[in-house]
This record gives sequence, C-alpha cells and structure tokens, in this order.
Amino acid sequence: MSQGSLRIGIVGAGQVTRTRHIPGFQAIPGVELVAVCNSRRETTVRVAREFGIPKPYGNWEELVHDPEIDAVVIGAWPYLHCPLTLAALDAGKHILTQARMAMNAREAQRMLDRSREAAGQVAMIVPSPYGLAGEAFVRSLIADGYLGTLRELHVDSLNGDLADPDTPMSWRQQTRFSGFNMLTVGIVYETVLRWIAPASRVLAYASKAIGERFDPVSGKTTRVGTPDSVQVLTTQQDGSQGVYRFSGVLWHERSMSVAMYGADGTLIYDLLRDEIRGARRGEALHPLPIPDELRGGWNVEADFVASIRGERPVTHTDFRTGVHYMQFTEAVARSSRHQTPVTLPLQEFSNPSL
Repeated sequence: MSQGSLRIGIVGAGQVTRTRHIPGFQAIPGVELVAVCNSRRETTVRVAREFGIPKPYGNWEELVHDPEIDAVVIGAWPYLHCPLTLAALDAGKHILTQARMAMNAREAQRMLDRSREAAGQVAMIVPSPYGLAGEAFVRSLIADGYLGTLRELHVDSLNGDLADPDTPMSWRQQTRFSGFNMLTVGIVYETVLRWIAPASRVLAYASKAIGERFDPVSGKTTRVGTPDSVQVLTTQQDGSQGVYRFSGVLWHERSMSVAMYGADGTLIYDLLRDEIRGARRGEALHPLPIPDELRGGWNVEADFVASIRGERPVTHTDFRTGVHYMQFTEAVARSSRHQTPVTLPLQEFSNPSL
C-alpha cells in the first residue's frame, strides 16, 4: 500500500456492488477504488464514470495483475469466484468475494487451501446479511443456558419469487453459472452456523415445480438447472436434529426463520424482521428485544479494510466457514440426486456435475 493508502479493484459491478460495496469503501478514509471490470465494456465504463473510478479494465486478468492494486473485490457470479480468487492470491492481493463462495465444494476447498498458503493476505467472503442484528444477542442467550441442550432445529426460507412460470430464468437457476448453489440453502445455512453446530448427516429432497423458463440471454425457453423446492433433514454434530424447508414457488408466503428448541427453552429468530421470541420451560413465548449494546449490522467493507490493516481478524465470513456451507450445499445436491443420506464433512469431492 502506497503511503498507507489501500487501493482496491472491483471485478463485477452488480447491484450489491454498486449499492453497498462501492459506497462502503468510498466512505472509509485511506481507501481508493482505482479499477473496475464488469461483464461488458459499456457497463464497465458506465460504472467507472458514475463512481469516479479511474481505470476501467476490459478483462479481469489485467486488473488482477495490476501492480497498483492491493486488494480485489469479486462481485461476479460464482463460476468466476474460484479462478479469480486463486489468481488474485497468486498475484499477492487481498481478496473479498461475494457469496456464494464457489460453484462446488472442490472449488471452495482449493480456495481455502490457497488462502492458507498466502501468509499475510486477507481472504474474506461477503457474509449472509440475515441475523447480523441479533447474532451476538442470540449467542449470549445460548451461552447463558437459555436453551439448555439443543433438541431440534427448524429452519424455513419460503417465498413466491419463482411462483409465476412467466418469470424469466435468472443466472441463479443456471448450473453453469451457479454450480450446486440453489435457492437460499447456502446463505441460510451460513446464518445458522453462527449459533448451531455443523451438520454431520444430510438427507434431502429437491424438485422443480416449474421445469422450464424463458432465458432472456438465449431468447428461448429452456430447462431450469436448479430446484425451486428443497427439503432437508439433518443431524448436527451435537446430536440434535434439524429440518430445513426452502421454496421459491409458494404464493402468499414470505418467511425466513430459525427456531431452536432446547431441553430448557426455545428461541425463534424471524430473520426478515430481525425479531426474536423466546421462552424458558414453563413460560409462554414472548418478544426478546435486541439490546442496543449487542445489536450488530452490515460492516462488511469496514471489516475487510480493518483486517487488511491488522486491526482485527476476519469473522464475517472466513473461507473456512465458506467451505462448511459449500459442503452442506453439495451434500444436499448429492442426497437429493441419489436419495441417500450424505455424511459431513465430505471425505471426497465428486465430479462437479455429480
């Protein structure tokens, strides 16, 4: 870094990058956004002009190897996360990649292994925004014995975003861009990992209520690659049992919640409203307001910069956590494909196409 300045290049300038990452970094003293590369030349130039970024690049390889850049932010789709991360780490750059971490567990493990070899380089994943407000509060309640021994975990992520068959297919439904990632499986599981032990066994069923959609890129109606309904049964490492329900095809339904049922109490977190309810044994469920001193929030850009400057380690989210949720996502895909339970952590990595 020149004279204490941190110079950042951005690959992929979608909505989250434009509305969160770019303003977030530009608000931090001593941080410069010096380069950008988007999927098309015209959008690259447009973003550069809009945000005053001096170097618009025609390809990401040139940006990654620019010696004037200290860190790379990846806002591209998952199919580029692994090659971009490996190239950036090899070039000596710090890396922040959007979720989902990678296309599959094999890629995620490669990214983790390479990051461990890159001493002094920060490797971070944009965290799930869900539950950040009440994360510390829920953790403190669990640590104080509010739940007791966890018995069951019930997780819902339900909406009607894909309920209309006339809704065009997005890149998220195309396996060549998204890999094993489906619906909100990875992002919700990452949220759950903040409070609950990782899963050790997965049994899943996935289906496509709407098997074909119009693809605006090709201009044709084509087969959908990823499921729009997923149900998962889990066993956690602590012996507790879990039930996950994911759907994008439910009219009149929008919910995302984590319910933890213990021997001594219950905690239910509405992730869309950041509202927590709880009760000890013998009590009725009641609201548990998040104390101001424990309320969290979105600090992604500041956390990344602080980690590079050595002020604090990466907590939201490190590559090790990313590997956990990518292995879970792949286990769900394997189990639903073969209709057999899958044990975690994975002992071998399958062909990415199963």
